[in-house]
Amino acid sequence: MESQRNIYEVPQSLPDPEDDGACAHLPGMRLPSVSLISTAGDLVDLSTLAGTTIVYCYPLTGGPDQDLPPGWDDIPGARGCTPQSCAFRDHHAELEKLGARVFGLSTQDTAYQHEAAERLRLPFRLLSDEKLEFARALDLPTFEAEGMTLIKRLTLVVEDGKILKVFYPVFPPGRNAEDVLSWLSERITS
Repeated sequence: MESQRNIYEVPQSLPDPEDDGACAHLPGMRLPSVSLISTAGDLVDLSTLAGTTIVYCYPLTGGPDQDLPPGWDDIPGARGCTPQSCAFRDHHAELEKLGARVFGLSTQDTAYQHEAAERLRLPFRLLSDEKLEFARALDLPTFEAEGMTLIKRLTLVVEDGKILKVFYPVFPPGRNAEDVLSWLSERITS
């Protein structure tokens, strides 16, 4: 494990992720019917939700007392889960005003996610795709780190179970919520 520095900031020296086309197939797809456990303890099937849903997928949330996997900063797009989550927290009320609900999604188990949600004071639920059922059904891009299969950072804008927009690659992660907010605002006014 690599020593963490400041989990709330993304170092300037990180390599930018490139669009490898791994999400090109997603716009227009219907979400699979997969029930995921949330940090509230309920099961959520994103495919059944009416209206606008934002699902930001992230590799893993580090903690202040935990090290990141070795070489984490060398993996394009890996670093920045905490800034991304905090940005969605900080823009949550604005997204709700536009009629959007927000979920974070990772392959971490619910107990791990619950600690992060409480520590970061997230006003929305995190979903665990620990078995990679959602990721595999949508053929989401993944990568390996320290024996874990993790989802590459991406954000889905879903309307009534259908993917309208995909933000991929997401960089810098802390700006993702603003980008989503801007896209939703433009969509409503046009």
